[in-house]
Amino acid sequence: MSSTESPRPKPGIMDIAAYVPGREKVAGVDKVYKLSSNESPLGPSPKVTEAFAARNVDLAAYPDGAAHELREAIARAHGLNAGNILCGNGSDELLGLLCQTYLAPGDEGVFTEYGFLVYKIQILAAGATPVSVPDTDLTANVDAILAAITPKTKLVFLANPNNPTGTYLPVSEVRRLHAGLPKNVILVLDAAYAEYVRRNDYEAGIELVSANANVVMTRTFSKIHGLAGLRIGWMYANEAIIDACNRVRGPFNLNALALIAGAAAIGDRAHVERAVEHNEIWRDRVCTALEELGLAVTPSVGNFVLIHFPQTAGKTAAEADEYLSARGYVLRRVAGYGLPDALRMTIGSEEANLGAIAALKEFMA
Repeated sequence: MSSTESPRPKPGIMDIAAYVPGREKVAGVDKVYKLSSNESPLGPSPKVTEAFAARNVDLAAYPDGAAHELREAIARAHGLNAGNILCGNGSDELLGLLCQTYLAPGDEGVFTEYGFLVYKIQILAAGATPVSVPDTDLTANVDAILAAITPKTKLVFLANPNNPTGTYLPVSEVRRLHAGLPKNVILVLDAAYAEYVRRNDYEAGIELVSANANVVMTRTFSKIHGLAGLRIGWMYANEAIIDACNRVRGPFNLNALALIAGAAAIGDRAHVERAVEHNEIWRDRVCTALEELGLAVTPSVGNFVLIHFPQTAGKTAAEADEYLSARGYVLRRVAGYGLPDALRMTIGSEEANLGAIAALKEFMA
């Protein structure tokens, strides 16, 4: 049996611009400081190593498909019902599960102009239509989001705080957004950087989920918990949403080591506070130093800063990226987000931060 046609992916797949992660290596450079992926410079809690040493993991056996121990640990840490928690292979998987579960061809998923690139990818992968809403001053605009809602809208994604801008919406605006949505539209609050925020007017989304059937909050262990290599995420939602997503979820979507590490990490509040303190100190120092160089920096509440470069020959973001990379400092190009004149810098170790600032000082001179 022969055919002149080759296999074709379903409509929408080839419209996806594949996600490009932050670089890790630079050709010809021995020591690289990776400041491109918002990883924790403190690494994971020591309790993770202790938990590994205390447990004899049978790698020939399947892990707990329901992630009971991890969900119970998350529930204890946040005062939640474990039945309202679903764990995933990073929060990326959970965002995809929501799209696969609630979006069909003809439906629309709404996200903000500078929101996480994965939203558009997963909406297209589900066969639905992505709808991008303009930001105002690199910050989500509630009125613009509400104006984009149509009878076809099924999901609204809001990264709060947002990556790569570092901006956030206060709880009053998030609640106003939710109040303006139809009851059949799910508001997805992506709170990957929630632990870093120290603002009185911020909420990650727990309260809003608890009081409503159409709100989901996603969280990750990849940032402040320092476990990006194990890919652990979780979401908190109404039990009906959890039940629906569980029907789509793969039966063993977290590996055995991830389950152990997550349960150990979530209980170490002291380690989280150390990470927050390091970030608060160095984010302020980095911002001050960059502004003294004449660079504009978007005020951030996350563990990264968005640095804006002039569109002057010799001083552009692309040229700065090349200059820094050649010296071992890898920042994140964000042209894919529609920000070609900016670089995102993770708040790293003291050595990495000072080195990157010194290299940028040379570049700007």
